[in-house]
Amino acid sequence: MTLTRAPEQAAQPRAGSSFYRWGLLLAVLALGLGAYLSLGVGVVHIPLSAMFSPNEDQWEIISRSRLPRMAAILLAGSSMAVAGLIMQRITQNRFVSPSTSGTTEAAIFGILLATLFVPGASLTTKMMIAIVTSIIGSVIFLQILQQMRHRDPLVVALLGIMYGSVISAITVAVGYRLDLVQLLDIWTTGSFASILSGQYEPLYIVLFALIAGFFFADRFTVVGMGRDVSTSLGVNYTFVLYTGLIVISIMSASVVVVVGAIPFLGLIVPNVVALMMGDHVRRVLPVTAVAGAGFVLICDIIGRWIIAPYEIPVATIAGVVGAGFFVWLIVRHGKGASA
Repeated sequence: MTLTRAPEQAAQPRAGSSFYRWGLLLAVLALGLGAYLSLGVGVVHIPLSAMFSPNEDQWEIISRSRLPRMAAILLAGSSMAVAGLIMQRITQNRFVSPSTSGTTEAAIFGILLATLFVPGASLTTKMMIAIVTSIIGSVIFLQILQQMRHRDPLVVALLGIMYGSVISAITVAVGYRLDLVQLLDIWTTGSFASILSGQYEPLYIVLFALIAGFFFADRFTVVGMGRDVSTSLGVNYTFVLYTGLIVISIMSASVVVVVGAIPFLGLIVPNVVALMMGDHVRRVLPVTAVAGAGFVLICDIIGRWIIAPYEIPVATIAGVVGAGFFVWLIVRHGKGASA
């Protein structure tokens, strides 16, 4: 009996793995097709038939605006979704993301500090300062969590939102006093409208963070089980934990500096992917990256199309969808707790 069932059992993972690979390939192809179609959407409509042989004016628009915008969308969407995935795993809380733990708010505060103390700083310099403040903000949030005896997921999420609100209040107070409130709107409201060639290239740093996230994926899964389990399995809990925080901070701060904050992105996408594929970080990370890029691309196309020729910021579209999804998660958690 055992000998006849063993081949069947061995074949099942191969079949599942094959389905996973083909599904991921189709998702990447769909994302590529959507990105290609988005090149024609904008104030100046470019027919799809002209994409392969554009005239001089059309090529100027595509090369200086549409292609950089598409690249920024894909980089920002994938990185913020993966940042949310990693944060949820190392905290073991589905309600936590960079926008609900103070990480994004700390990055905005860092940009404000760079504007005040390093006037005329380059985008890269602002990004470095924002990354440092994001790391500090994330570490403080983690220290607060470690002081809590009972880590109810909803309480942790509310605590993170309150913590982020305190940082935002300090940032706005400083900005208001120094007449920088309008400048703060650029960083707090994510939009790709101003992305042009030569203004988004520092965002490519998130590729290194994505690679690091994939390399440490299995360790993030183990760290999420707790310090004792990690130590018993030979994983350096502290090192991997803070590596995760650095990866999250690099992704979050880079996107905030170049694009602005995109709320709930790191909350929606990882949860949807986890509901379909489970919690193993290495397995779901590529799918999360593709899904995050696709989600931001859809939000951007809707924002450009719904009141054309004007544009709604991506942060507004993502905020509406994300707020509804966050409420649904809370209701779902409440029903599961009462069952």
